[in-house]
Amino acid sequence: MEKNSNKKTAVVIGGSSGIGFETCRKLAQRGWNVVNVSRTPCKAQKVTNLKADVTDPAALSAAIKKAAAKNGIALLVYSAGFSMAAPIEYAREEDYKYLFEVNYFGALRAVQAAVPFMKKRGGRMILVGSLGGDLPIIFDSFYSSSKAALEMLCRGAYGELKPYNIKVTGVLPGGTSTEFTFKRKVYPGSETGAYSESLNKAVAALANMEQSGMSPVEVAEIICSLAVADNPPVIKICGAKNTVYRLFSRIMPEKVTLNLNGRMYNQ
Repeated sequence: MEKNSNKKTAVVIGGSSGIGFETCRKLAQRGWNVVNVSRTPCKAQKVTNLKADVTDPAALSAAIKKAAAKNGIALLVYSAGFSMAAPIEYAREEDYKYLFEVNYFGALRAVQAAVPFMKKRGGRMILVGSLGGDLPIIFDSFYSSSKAALEMLCRGAYGELKPYNIKVTGVLPGGTSTEFTFKRKVYPGSETGAYSESLNKAVAALANMEQSGMSPVEVAEIICSLAVADNPPVIKICGAKNTVYRLFSRIMPEKVTLNLNGRMYNQ
């Protein structure tokens, strides 16, 4: 059992599959009282499930309040996500608004709901972002935009919540091999016009990057380590390769970086 985890409550938003599921499973194994909040239950052992949709502010707030009723909240992990492959020109408003509801506003609401329960005793918040928030995923720029916003939310929350001993970290995985790849909403050729071939190439490249990338177990291990670290970073890149890639993108000229990034998506 890891230090300071015994019987403390960890609330995981979006723990029914992928990184969230593995995080629930590993936290439970380490002795945390784990509460998953999602539309469908987490099937890991020793995990309590509360049903709520992150796009429903009242339901999400009520679930977090219920999870905190007995022992408060020591750890909040936000791992819910949605992705769509669509040309910027043709993307439907209801789709990209929904994406931001899940990827950004849901996280914001979870933070707002958890803060009152952490102020007295301190706590940890870990928000799962993406390396795609630093460099655009071609034809999935809405996802990239939402993750960039989430990363900035982490930085802002770090400054505001530090006086209350609430430590905030944004975890940025690169491609991760989960079912998320196959749940992506992809606009069909009938809705993408002249972009159709380029979009399909980008989607295939992205799928390959994800399925040949890190395992969700590896990312969950990083999250669990951050949950008990004495001095966790504000932003944590998952994996040495991704760390180098991010550093490279920050020191190279913007157009060079974007052109190389485009080649990754067969553009």
